[in-house]
Amino acid sequence: MPQRRSDATGTDRAVAGAMKHGPALLCLGEAMVEFNRPEDGPAWRQGFGGDTSNTAIAAARLGVSAGYVSRVGSDLFGRMLLDLWQAEGVDTTTVQVDAAAPTGLYFVTHGAEGHSFEYRRSGSAASRMTAERMPLSAIRAARVLHLSAISQAISETACEASFAAIESARAAGVTISYDTNLRLKLWTLERAWSVIDATLRHADIVLPGLDDARTLMGVDDPDTICDRLLKRGAKVVALTMGADGVLVATADARARIAPHRVEAVDATGAGDAFDGAFLAEWLATGDAFASARFANAAAALSVQGYGAVAPLPRRDAVEALLRTAGES
Repeated sequence: MPQRRSDATGTDRAVAGAMKHGPALLCLGEAMVEFNRPEDGPAWRQGFGGDTSNTAIAAARLGVSAGYVSRVGSDLFGRMLLDLWQAEGVDTTTVQVDAAAPTGLYFVTHGAEGHSFEYRRSGSAASRMTAERMPLSAIRAARVLHLSAISQAISETACEASFAAIESARAAGVTISYDTNLRLKLWTLERAWSVIDATLRHADIVLPGLDDARTLMGVDDPDTICDRLLKRGAKVVALTMGADGVLVATADARARIAPHRVEAVDATGAGDAFDGAFLAEWLATGDAFASARFANAAAALSVQGYGAVAPLPRRDAVEALLRTAGES
């Protein structure tokens, strides 16, 4: 991991006072405005997305104090995101407004083979994050810093910013949570693995999807994937496997958690719902297995509506599903 200056930047000093008792969970990355067209209709539904933003909102809906680290444009879409986070109770002290760059957009369509995405994110405000403008005091004050490979893939400067954040968090004893969310439209597999592997060696909680892990690591077996991630230093691995549920592993134990059978209409953001719910429950209990069961239920509920944010469940709905399944 590159060496970064540890002295406070202007942004760092600006948030230091406000963040003395700041969010327990800070998520870092790119938020976007979503336009989602259901398979059964021509109209586009406006929503919101961006994997780490979804994670922050998912955790906030479940009762965790969550904040976001990013940049948005000083445009209509940036204001929409700021309003969304305020409405959802996500702290925006560490969101910077960039007057020189737009907020990213993406479009989701649905067909026989599932959902597909198109993005308008080149040169986005979030891609202009830099190491020098990371809010290091806020990061050091958190209990968990969560980021994903998408946070790193959107630009070289955003990648450098992620490592600056990780370095500051590690020095302060903050838990690092990492989702290996792989988007090969953003970078080559070689570059992706180089950055992801370097990040994995600093992550405490790793939240990969099985397909991404297989592509990145060249290994098919879920247990072998977990073994390799634990050897890289992870304390907890929660490997989501779609229809096969979740494999959660620590150095001392592991368990397979069966999926909940629900009528899925849109899987957009299901992994982010899992991440947010896992971290919410882990912050409350410190129990990786209870957190994985809770997150498994939350992700199942999230696929029953359209969009990445709108279907994210509240705690009472997750607990009701767990009771119905006899898991609470």
